[in-house]
Amino acid sequence: MLRRSASSSSSPIYTALARLTKLNSNNNRSSNRLLLASRKTSRAIMSSSSAAVTAPFENPRAVVRKLLSESQPEGRGATVRRSIGRHELRNLDPFLLLDEFAVSKPGGFPDHPHRGFETVTYMLEGAVTHQDFSGRKGTIRAGDVQWMTAGRGIVHSEMPATDGVQKGLQLWINLPAKDKMTEPQYQELQSKDISEASRGGVDVRIIAGEAFGVRSPVYTRTPTMYMYFTMRPGSQLHQPIPAGWNAFVYIIEGEGAFGGEDAAPATAHHCLVLGADGDGLSAWNRSGAPLLFALAAGQPLREPLVQQGLFVMNTRAEIQQAMEDYYHGRNGFEKAKQWTSA
Repeated sequence: MLRRSASSSSSPIYTALARLTKLNSNNNRSSNRLLLASRKTSRAIMSSSSAAVTAPFENPRAVVRKLLSESQPEGRGATVRRSIGRHELRNLDPFLLLDEFAVSKPGGFPDHPHRGFETVTYMLEGAVTHQDFSGRKGTIRAGDVQWMTAGRGIVHSEMPATDGVQKGLQLWINLPAKDKMTEPQYQELQSKDISEASRGGVDVRIIAGEAFGVRSPVYTRTPTMYMYFTMRPGSQLHQPIPAGWNAFVYIIEGEGAFGGEDAAPATAHHCLVLGADGDGLSAWNRSGAPLLFALAAGQPLREPLVQQGLFVMNTRAEIQQAMEDYYHGRNGFEKAKQWTSA
């Protein structure tokens, strides 16, 4: 997804890059299975996520920050509610951005490049078609997931596939320095292929990680857990989170108490950053309507981070190199100049 550049540079490289992307300047913003992480990471997730945790934690993670995502224009005629990635919360290592997007034809996210990170798109309503310059094409619909590793370079588009409003979440996950120049890969998971579990009035769709003793087969290069919960009225949840991982909740619909049973209810479109200390997430739905939210947690990379809009590397020199590679069509962007999405 597009993102406005954070740089004010007027160098020829940046000017040429903006021209090459073919996007309106007012809106220009910044099939292989996913590779398995190390077995050590897998065991860490298993040991940190008990098979049958239903009792409250002695030490649940507290909510240390609460942000209402703000609407802003993005791409071409699209609107996003951004939480992670705006100036109040530039990133939450290893997470770079979280957008709740809404887009209708003829708008969308036309041809744009990425390097150095992963994007995870989860559709809430409607459908979006993805194309990239390698000839790959696919459509994800409500409940489907696309997990794309941009690696050394991708130019792609994300456009509405049906009439009406298409809605979803897109999360950006940083890649470690050793993987930033890996070959691009992505996977589309249909709704029926996503692991699910239910317990005590709580339903969960497990994209990565483990909940209620059910573990997703998907592991990323950056160790991550990512899941969607639906809590029925009167239910409570106590979901373990690996020690040392950064975590957040994004509320899609409804309201609930997070971190403590007596906490003030948090409502839709809020991002709740969880503290580093504690056993995991505790949540209660005391309302009369369902509560839907996403939970994400990831192992911090603790590496230098330099982001220039659509490129995320470790040094400014690497960012400049990415710009030049894209402009000249090399080092992963060889097909950039010749390709235009249908």
